Formats: sequence, C-alpha cells, structure tokens
Amino acid sequence: MSPHLFWVFSHLCHRMNLPKPIPSQNDHADLLEALGPLPLSGQAWSDGVRILNWVVLAAVGMRIISTVICMPPSAINTVLAVTVIVGFLGVALIAWYMQVSITTIDDAGVCQTWITRRKVAWQDIQIAKFVPLLFSKRLVVFTRRGRPVVFQGGTRDLHLAFAKISLRYRRP
Repeated sequence: MSPHLFWVFSHLCHRMNLPKPIPSQNDHADLLEALGPLPLSGQAWSDGVRILNWVVLAAVGMRIISTVICMPPSAINTVLAVTVIVGFLGVALIAWYMQVSITTIDDAGVCQTWITRRKVAWQDIQIAKFVPLLFSKRLVVFTRRGRPVVFQGGTRDLHLAFAKISLRYRRP
C-alpha cells in the first residue's frame, strides 16, 4: 500500500471512530416531539412474520411426527431423537418470544422485550440506522461503547419512529 493511500485509509478510519456529540437538549426535545405522544409501543414483529413463524414451526413439527411414525422402533437413535426434540423446543421458544415481544420508545430511550431485555438510553446512542428489510423493519443502534443493539418494529408507528430516530442519529 502506498504511503498516500495508507494516510487516507487511516484518516478515514480515525474519522469514523470519533464520538458523535451528544444532541443538545433542544435537539432531543425536538426528536421526542416529532415522535409524538410517548410512550410508543407495538409488536416487535409484524403479523405476517409471526404467522409465518408458527406455520413453519407446525410444518417442521408435523414432519418430525410423521418421520417418527414411519420409522421402526429399532431404527430410532435416542441421542439423535433427543437432539431433534431439544432443537425443536428451542425454535418453539424463539417463536413464542417473537409472538409476545414488544418494542417501546419512551422518554428514557428504546427498549424491547425479548429472551433478554434490550434497552438503550437516549444518551448512549451514537448512531442509529433504520433497516427496512422485506419482512422485518429494524432499528440498529450503535451505542457509545460501540456495541450494536437491534430493535424490531412490527407496526407502522414504530417504522415511522425508527426513521425519525435514524435521521437524528445518522452517521456524520
């Protein structure tokens, strides 16, 4: 790598790692006003994703049952059977948490119920990015510690709020 390219690369990397200034009280108040009446809560996953999740889980469960019924008892490997059952129960647990997970935006920050609670305070947000995927709309928040936290939004109100937050906390 030439010295000039190395300097440009190191300068860009250094610039990307600079902490973004904390929004002023007025900026923060403007954002909270733009978000509308708080707290704003909604399903973390859209209805379509949650329904598809249960349909796929039911199909996998039916396939496991039909396979077990067709197998002779002597052909069943106990370790493999236990592994399949534990794996299926793990996927069912994730499906349950997708069903009941709620995302909330309030005066304190953004939080989402999940297997473990995800929560980021407003003052900890460095960069926020709204990622509107086909089946899942997400807000990816990079904290001042550099750790990304992903929040799911299953309602239109959450999608709009995610977009407003990402505009305020976009990369400089």
